[in-house]
Amino acid sequence: MDIQTFVFFFLSAILVFAALRVITARNPVHAALHLILAFFTCGGIWALLQAEFLAIAIILVYVGAVMVLFLFVVMMLDINMDRIREGFWSYLPLGALLGLLMVMEMSLVLGSKYFQVPAAEAMVPAGVSNTKSIGALMFTDFVYPFELASLILLVGMIAAIVLTHRGPKQSKYTNPNQQVFVKAKDRVRVLQMPVEKD
Repeated sequence: MDIQTFVFFFLSAILVFAALRVITARNPVHAALHLILAFFTCGGIWALLQAEFLAIAIILVYVGAVMVLFLFVVMMLDINMDRIREGFWSYLPLGALLGLLMVMEMSLVLGSKYFQVPAAEAMVPAGVSNTKSIGALMFTDFVYPFELASLILLVGMIAAIVLTHRGPKQSKYTNPNQQVFVKAKDRVRVLQMPVEKD
């Protein structure tokens, strides 16, 4: 067994353990931290498969942005775990059925003849950049789907702003120009009140 195969099996074992801890951890913060570990090890496996663009993307996008946001949201929500556990047994049959269905789909995909690529053909020759090839394809053959995806993201950003906008903030505003040119007679008023005698 060479060192690359050993590293692959080592990272795979960590990935399986982290994925199991994501769904079995009682504390949601611990589950989010194990999901970050799963993303890191998945990036390492993709780097071993010479898919460095995907490895960097999952670490920068998912670990660096999405999972940190999830972690802050989970920590701020203060989730009541006792209330969540109340309906566990009622949803267990449906969850087990969906899990079995996903395992069958993954076994069909991984057992397909289309994914049985020899290792010699999967290796990228020296001097060929995976990221450069993806960029060339993205801006030549797939430029219209790429632009369409950017428009969909732009619409999503505008929709999020519109949904969370509460209108102009009503705050008191003083005009500095009026403050400078104010006169005493405009602000001070002397009142004469009659004196009441007992």
